[in-house]
Amino acid sequence: MPHPAKFAVALGLAAAATFVNADINVGVTVSATGPAASLGIPEKNTIALMPQTIGGQKVNYIVLDDASDTTTAVANARKLITENKVDVLLGSTTTPNSLAMIDVAAEAQTPMISMAASARIVEPMDAKRRWVFKTPQNDIMMSLAIAAHMQQSGVKTVGFIGFNDAYGEGWYGEFAKIAPVKGLTIVASERYSRTDTSVTGQVLKLIAAKPDAILIAASGTPAVLPQRTLKERGYTGKYYQTHGVANNDFLRVGGKDVEGTYLPSGPVLVAGQLPPNYPVKPSAMDYVAKYEAAYGKGSVSTFGAHAWDAGRLMSFAAAKALKKAQPGTPEFRAALRDALEATSEVEGAHGIFNMSPTDHLGLDQRARVMVKIENGAWKYQP
Repeated sequence: MPHPAKFAVALGLAAAATFVNADINVGVTVSATGPAASLGIPEKNTIALMPQTIGGQKVNYIVLDDASDTTTAVANARKLITENKVDVLLGSTTTPNSLAMIDVAAEAQTPMISMAASARIVEPMDAKRRWVFKTPQNDIMMSLAIAAHMQQSGVKTVGFIGFNDAYGEGWYGEFAKIAPVKGLTIVASERYSRTDTSVTGQVLKLIAAKPDAILIAASGTPAVLPQRTLKERGYTGKYYQTHGVANNDFLRVGGKDVEGTYLPSGPVLVAGQLPPNYPVKPSAMDYVAKYEAAYGKGSVSTFGAHAWDAGRLMSFAAAKALKKAQPGTPEFRAALRDALEATSEVEGAHGIFNMSPTDHLGLDQRARVMVKIENGAWKYQP
């Protein structure tokens, strides 16, 4: 029979070997098809650019498509956790899908990094949301940028039309708070579905209210529909969209109908136009270079950059968690969650992340710019 001390040492060496050889499993669900496909495809493309090893450990990415469907997003999250035993979830693309996934992540005590915009994904902080983080800028940050631009442009009255889901409602709630502070009055408010093919009734009500500007709170190519209908019906006021349209598919589908539109965006959209001393320019340009090297010049989008930033946060946190626990264990997932919450000065494509127990986004005003669509292209507005 082996000596007890030697036996203990052997066990310790075996445990250490297991620790060293364990892979990190990353579960991803994105909306690569369906109404949000123009957002989800660049996110899916970006996963292929993420690190293949972290701290010497191999990283496996299991990528599923939720087809822009809430039920499928939840099923994907459950499958990734129960069958693939993932250490962290990345996704989903849209706010409704991400909100639906929170219960799954919290129940399994698996950290989740969403690539959707609504502040409701991480606020108010509670026992469930302590497992959830996100990378896109909050609605309030972007609402403030729009309201300030409207005020500077002499706008007094605003018409609002948004998705009839958590994205549209979240935007209305935040914009309605900031509008009066900037001397703006919302004179009409309408909703539509992501899958609608006509919004004529809503548009006629908006035009009847005679607003100086109209804010469309939608995302992806479905955001074109209200603007095109407004143009067809002769509305000549100012048009504003949210950062949910900041990709080339919106420009392609919108064409001349979206010319002259203003929107807030993450800096990556106009990275090459930013001043040399802009804090996020180096990290934004790094992502643009990597994405365009893989998928072609002009192919980059802000949505892929949200996925990139999720990968940056995951890599930062995983490197720290590896010092405390072995991948594939509850201890590793807890250490990963704790490390995400302690994120400090992590440079992403959209901003610099500094998180805390009460802030699971961690971005500041360096993460937003105003952009105008000119001649079918994005133009930085200093």
